[in-house]
Amino acid sequence: MNILIDLYEWSVLYGRNGKKSKYHNPIVRQRADPWIYKHTDGYYYFTGSVPEYNLIELRRAKTINGLADAETKAVWYKHSEGPMSANIWAPEIHYINGKWYIYFAAAKSAETKEGLFDHRMFVLETDAENPLEGEWKEKGQIKTKWETFALDATTFEHKGILYLVWPQKDPEIIGNSNLYIAEMENPWTIKGEQVMITKPEYDWEIKGFLVNEGPAVIKRNGKVFISYSASATNHHYCMGLLSADENANLLDSCSWEKAKQPVFETNETTSQYGPGHNSFTVSEDGNEDVIVYHARNYKEIEGDPLYDPNRHARAQVFSWDQNGAPYFGIPEPDSKTK
Repeated sequence: MNILIDLYEWSVLYGRNGKKSKYHNPIVRQRADPWIYKHTDGYYYFTGSVPEYNLIELRRAKTINGLADAETKAVWYKHSEGPMSANIWAPEIHYINGKWYIYFAAAKSAETKEGLFDHRMFVLETDAENPLEGEWKEKGQIKTKWETFALDATTFEHKGILYLVWPQKDPEIIGNSNLYIAEMENPWTIKGEQVMITKPEYDWEIKGFLVNEGPAVIKRNGKVFISYSASATNHHYCMGLLSADENANLLDSCSWEKAKQPVFETNETTSQYGPGHNSFTVSEDGNEDVIVYHARNYKEIEGDPLYDPNRHARAQVFSWDQNGAPYFGIPEPDSKTK
C-alpha cells in the first residue's frame, strides 16, 4: 500500500512525463477567478477578484511564479452608488486592436433577490502601452437580450470575428445562469442574436446551484474549446468543457458538443477543493499550455462560500489527449513553503 501511495504522490507531483511542476502554488493568494494574459512584451498580466470585491487590480511579471511578489496597481474602484457600486467580480484583461480592455461584473447592491445577485457586465478601456499606468475609461454596460443577472464576460477572436461568451439568467429557464455567445460590433457592444450554448443539466452542474459560468476559450487541433465552471462555489465547484469544429458556425448551438463529465474537479488526495473559473496561458518558453484557476485547500467553510477569501490562484501545465481535447488531470497539491 505504501508503494502505491508513493507512486501516486510521484504522479501528482511530477505528472505523467516525470517532470516536476514548474509553478509554486498558490501563485497568488486570495485571488479568485484568476485571469492571466501573456502579452507580446513578454509580461504576464494578472487580475482576479479581490476578497473585498471593491476594486480592480493589475500586476505583471516576466514569469508566472513572479506574479506572487509583483507590484500591484489598483486601476479602478467601485462607485459609491449605482450599478457599479457593489460586488466587483471576475475581472479579465484582454488586448484587442491595439488597446487594453477589462471586462468585469458589478452590482448595485450586495443583496440578493430570489437567490440571485443583480450583476451586469461592464467594460474599461485604455490605450496605454503599460495597462498598469493607463487611464482607464468606462465604456459602459454590455447590453444583452435581458436586464438580468449576467457576469464573467470573456472575448475571443476567430476567423476575423470577435465574439463574446458570458453567463446570464434567462427569465424563462430555471436556474442561475446559462452560457451564451454573440458576435461583437466592438469590444463593448454585441450585435445580432445571442445564442445559448449550454445550460446546467448534468448532476455535477446543479449541486447547490444550477450554474454554468466562468467561460474561457482555447483553440487547438482544429477545434474551439470553451471551459466553464458549474455548481456552487464550495467543494462542488468544478469545470466542464464545450467544443466546436473550427470551421463550424459558432453562433449555431448545434455546433457545440458538451462533455458529459467534469474535466477538472475536487481531489481529496491533493487537498484541492472546488477548482474552477479558469483562464489559459502558455509557459515562459511558449512550449507548454497552462491552466490558471482558483481552488481552496480545505473543504469545510463557515458561512457563504463567496465570502470565504481563500480561493487562491493556481497554475499547472496540461496536455492534450488522443482526440485532441485538453487533458487537465487533477489539481496539484500546494507547493512546499519556499
